[in-house]
Amino acid sequence: MEGQKKKAIQALVDTAVSAFSEGLVCRYSNEVDDVNGVINMKKNNCFIAELGDEFMFYSAFVRSFDSSFGNVLEKMGNNIAMLSYEVRGDINSFILPDQTQRIASVLDSYVKRVTNPDIEHYSSYSCIYPRDITSYKRNHVTDNYFYSAEKNEHYLIELKASGDLDNKKSRAEKSALLEEYFLLKNQLKDDKTAKIKIFFGTAYNKFGEGKPWKQERVKQFFAEGELLIGKDYWNFVCDDVEGFDVVFQQYVISAEKIKIALNKIKEMYFK
Repeated sequence: MEGQKKKAIQALVDTAVSAFSEGLVCRYSNEVDDVNGVINMKKNNCFIAELGDEFMFYSAFVRSFDSSFGNVLEKMGNNIAMLSYEVRGDINSFILPDQTQRIASVLDSYVKRVTNPDIEHYSSYSCIYPRDITSYKRNHVTDNYFYSAEKNEHYLIELKASGDLDNKKSRAEKSALLEEYFLLKNQLKDDKTAKIKIFFGTAYNKFGEGKPWKQERVKQFFAEGELLIGKDYWNFVCDDVEGFDVVFQQYVISAEKIKIALNKIKEMYFK
């Protein structure tokens, strides 16, 4: 990886972790005297309290931490992506009834296992555009929309920073991405060279980096070319094969700030 880009990524990771650590201390210090605070409420659970302060602290803390830190990772990924892509926001466009019907038809075929997921199922689909599209207009909020001007490629990513997707939500996630795909396709209909790619991504591989990702229920709806799992996601947002290594090596260093913050919070509540 080029030196300046590496330094920029390291700075973004450290900034994100530092801000998160400071936010943790600020939040929980404000709740010290609040009987309804997250940790104080857990302290009143005599069954949990009997297991010791350390267990009590983390049982109160971990769920909130996991959710908050997932947001940090997603935002960090978008900030890093700005070094290589144009990061865009909402899609103001339209989607036609036959495109909506196509989405439902494709997903039904996956549910019934008539076909395996294939990018061609939607990328090759064409339709006739009506003159009046007023009633089909829609604004779609998207959190991960990157554009490469060099390649004239648009990337739509549904990221699960937690590294996991509830199997029951797989169809809904693919449906939402396909809606985004057609909305963007319609918006770009006059640009014959533009390409759109959709991805489901995770911030880490829940089965271990370098190991096969085995969420078969998700794979029932997503083709291999639509997956950015763990290392592949970070390499993609960094637009570099060393992306994950640079991000995680810096995180290991910066994570000491989170550890210090956790100790400060424990001392506030368990003196």
